[in-house]
Amino acid sequence: MGGGAVLVDGYDTLLLDLDGVVYLGRHAVPNAPQALHRAHDQGVRLAYVTNNASRTPGAIAAHLVELGVPATAGDVVTSAQAAARVVAERVEPGAKVLVVGGMGLRQAVRERGLTPVTTAWEKPVAVVQGIAPGLDYGLLSEGVLAVRQGAMFIASNADTTMPTGRGELPGNGAMIRVIVTATGVEPEVAGKPEPPLHRESIIRTGAVRPLVVGDRLDTDIEGATNAGVDSLLVLTGVATALDLLTASPEHRPTYVGEDLGALHEVYPEVRQGACGGWQATWSDGALRLEGQGARIDGLRAACDAAWAAAGEKALEAQAVQSVLDVLG
Repeated sequence: MGGGAVLVDGYDTLLLDLDGVVYLGRHAVPNAPQALHRAHDQGVRLAYVTNNASRTPGAIAAHLVELGVPATAGDVVTSAQAAARVVAERVEPGAKVLVVGGMGLRQAVRERGLTPVTTAWEKPVAVVQGIAPGLDYGLLSEGVLAVRQGAMFIASNADTTMPTGRGELPGNGAMIRVIVTATGVEPEVAGKPEPPLHRESIIRTGAVRPLVVGDRLDTDIEGATNAGVDSLLVLTGVATALDLLTASPEHRPTYVGEDLGALHEVYPEVRQGACGGWQATWSDGALRLEGQGARIDGLRAACDAAWAAAGEKALEAQAVQSVLDVLG
């Protein structure tokens, strides 16, 4: 892990996940509004990059403003927009697209010059699916029929769950299995960790030195790895200390922070399993952690030692249990 300077100072754009990073349901994550206002005031571009395709950028921006977060519709980049671009680049302008999802997905399809439809009778060239409240059997059935007729199948994202204030609920990755099971056709995925959403973000922001900020290893961090850019994992959403310590190479973030407040802190040097007052070591097939200080520094030290010991593989949970006991 890097370190030695205020984290945000090295980047011109923050590509921020929303669920679990900026908000949980209707409520802001603690420290998020303050941290984002501070970055915005310093001239850092904020882009809210979400796999959630259910709402329009305008609706998302309005929600962020209500929470005290600086945002406009132009700052929001969704997997719906990425999915619509994937389709638009392959078909004729005005082509019919069956939208199995909500208003955010329908709007994105229209903005790309395509025609959203709701039935397979209209012979759409593509089916685009995204999560939406109230997604019903009838619309899923139309998606099945269209895919069986030969329409390309694009999923806004494949997140199996999504974090909410009540806990993790089924995500689009769970819902797309209805069409997959009924047709045997796997969709092409536009959202994180696949390249289309990152490409969409760069096109819309013009970022030169972006930092991806997320709470999930399998979408946010893997997406950053796939794109070859730095990443910050915050512990306010899905990922846990165990997930980090047992992460495979593509799921290892550049930085780890408790929350978005880490953006404005001097990131400590993490070297050879040492960080702050902590020292992590690997011996006899197990990871050990000794010292004292901030818990997050202990986790950073332990991750450094764990990833060095694991190399291109991933450690098993039992190998890091003593570290989890120390960190509490």
